[in-house]
Amino acid sequence: MNNEELNNGLPENYEELKKAAGRTADWRARLEAVEELGRFNHKQIIDILNRLMVSDPVYTVQEAAYEKLKAFGEDVTVPSKNKAELFRGISKIVLRIKKSLPQDHSYEEFKEKLKKMRIDVYDAYEGEKGENFDAWLQKLWASATK
Repeated sequence: MNNEELNNGLPENYEELKKAAGRTADWRARLEAVEELGRFNHKQIIDILNRLMVSDPVYTVQEAAYEKLKAFGEDVTVPSKNKAELFRGISKIVLRIKKSLPQDHSYEEFKEKLKKMRIDVYDAYEGEKGENFDAWLQKLWASATK
């Protein structure tokens, strides 16, 4: 991206992109918002990108925000990829959902209930774990004891 491709105003759909950047249950929408917002070098957009770079639970979104800010010439530090837990007490969350299901429930039933009850948790870990998400979640589910 070069400076001629950057626009210093706000996009016409700024409010919509701002909402998408704040959707806790949709990391893909946040990533798309970063990509679109990254075409406009404006203080309000820089603020949104900084927030996502620092606090988004999904590293892919953090990294994309970092790249856009860097392209704007902002003095930013690469976000750390090493995080302990995205959500504090994930084991307790999993156990609570597992306990709410019948004793002989399947992994798929558990997965669906997690998605319905805690889409924020489901979405963040799906985005963070990528293709390893199911294996990770299945292991967590199996190790949760009633």
